[in-house]
Amino acid sequence: LSLSSLVTHASPRSVISHHHVIASSKNNYSLPHVHFRHFIVNLSTMKLSSLIFTASIFTSAVTAFSPAAPRHAALQKNGLSMQTMGGGGQVDVYNEMAERDVYSMEEWSTQYGVQKMDGIELYTEDGSDYQLLSQASIPAGSAVLFVPAGMVLSSNAVVEEFGGALQQAEQVLVQMDSGLQKRLPLFRLLVKILAEYDNGQESPFYPWLNSLPRQFYNGVSMTDACYACLPPYAGWLASNERIDYSHFVNALRKGYVPLSENTIYDDQVVKWAYNVALTRFKEVWTPTRQKLIAPMADMLNHSAEPNCDITFDMEGNCNVQAINDIQPGTPLTISLGDPTNPTPIFAQYGFLPSDCSTIFCKAMHLESQIKDLGYNFNDLLFQTESGEIAPKVWDVFLYEMLQNNDQGAAENFFVACKTNDEGTKEEYHNSYFQYTLDALKTHVYSILGDVDQLTMNAQSYDLQSHPRVPVIVAHNNLVRDTFTMTGQLLENMG
Repeated sequence: LSLSSLVTHASPRSVISHHHVIASSKNNYSLPHVHFRHFIVNLSTMKLSSLIFTASIFTSAVTAFSPAAPRHAALQKNGLSMQTMGGGGQVDVYNEMAERDVYSMEEWSTQYGVQKMDGIELYTEDGSDYQLLSQASIPAGSAVLFVPAGMVLSSNAVVEEFGGALQQAEQVLVQMDSGLQKRLPLFRLLVKILAEYDNGQESPFYPWLNSLPRQFYNGVSMTDACYACLPPYAGWLASNERIDYSHFVNALRKGYVPLSENTIYDDQVVKWAYNVALTRFKEVWTPTRQKLIAPMADMLNHSAEPNCDITFDMEGNCNVQAINDIQPGTPLTISLGDPTNPTPIFAQYGFLPSDCSTIFCKAMHLESQIKDLGYNFNDLLFQTESGEIAPKVWDVFLYEMLQNNDQGAAENFFVACKTNDEGTKEEYHNSYFQYTLDALKTHVYSILGDVDQLTMNAQSYDLQSHPRVPVIVAHNNLVRDTFTMTGQLLENMG
């Protein structure tokens, strides 16, 4: 395989999923993508005229997923045809190119109460990457998809299902790293997915599990060789994700959670389940914080300008609503992250958005200065179309230079930044402009030299054993192209 054989072209708005790689002309760097969801629709306030579904259909759906029954209790096998099931009874996660049985999942979801507006279809260009697409005009505010609560995987419901056993495992996890307290909802979804995997064809979620991708391109899936080919910020984010994953595995293997040993000691199975949870959840904060996965709604792809929003109502039903007018032939999209800083999306989901307009300036060596000034990485950006530098980038580089040469001036500049004293800041920038300019030039040219070498290293790998090379190269090319423009701007300044 050659790198060029894995590269295709797409329109600027194209949004791809797991296996597909796009690295087309300038600044169109879409890569292996993941689907998702996003929610806040109250059915009582919807325009019923825009809702294709009748009241009687909604009534039957609610009846089929009775709130009085235990969660998922209504999902019992009832003769749904599943001709593609493997003889072993479990999802085949070992063949990363295994066919995704998406249309059996669609049949299953419809049977258990999922409702789509007329004209909403599952769509694929290559048989491996799927998304929801509208063949009809959809007015803004329309309800386009409904997933009943009983089909939704909920991190809170996992606590009820596994009780004290789960609590013991979580205590172990937090003892390893107190920062993982905030990731307990993700751990719970991992446990639930592994439990349903354990149940094989007896799991009511088997059709959904069997429709999911087997191969991922995100930080957890990367090897040390992959990390060695990434710039510092991307490598840091990706490797942190794998560190958290390793803690999850250790907590599972303490034996508290009632999962089979064959499952929890199978690295490929656990990593697959972790990636499913990581790339398909939607987090909500009211009435309590939890992570949820809604089958079928998780087929929506990412866009920096999404046309849909996903919400959960108080009963736990998932509702997808159009937030803009949607034209025929348009994919349904939601936002998976901050479009001004695509690298976290790259690390979590394993693709690079084609429509990102900015990237982080990669000044990881100035992390202490960034924290001192109260700035965030998404404040420190370069424009991907022009190379233009955000004002706070200049602040950080000047602050570091002052710290190294004049502590009094550094303190004054620090106070000016914290109090938004733009006049004082401008005086310091004017006085020390050439020094800040030189520091920025040194940084930009250092990153450019590093990225070229990292890309050469990545391209030397065998794609059979390193299938994530294309997404890494595309990320590095975006950095190179942007920083090249930034360097030209800096040269024009003096």
